[in-house]
Amino acid sequence: MRAYDGLPAPLRLWIGQAALPWSPASARRIWQKAQAKGLSVEETLSSLSRAEAKTLAHDRHAARSALHSKA
Repeated sequence: MRAYDGLPAPLRLWIGQAALPWSPASARRIWQKAQAKGLSVEETLSSLSRAEAKTLAHDRHAARSALHSKA
């Protein structure tokens, strides 16, 4: 809980609304990389959303492939 509490407020809010269960360490890593590139808070949150969308798309594809291989 301490790791979560130490996150920047906008990142905590984003995690609270995320579709996936993000660990504070994973979210912080993406946050720090984006901030180091000079991205704004909004751009940083967008990069987190894109990373999440990419993971969700990959998971959907993997699930679809698994269903087809069983048929």
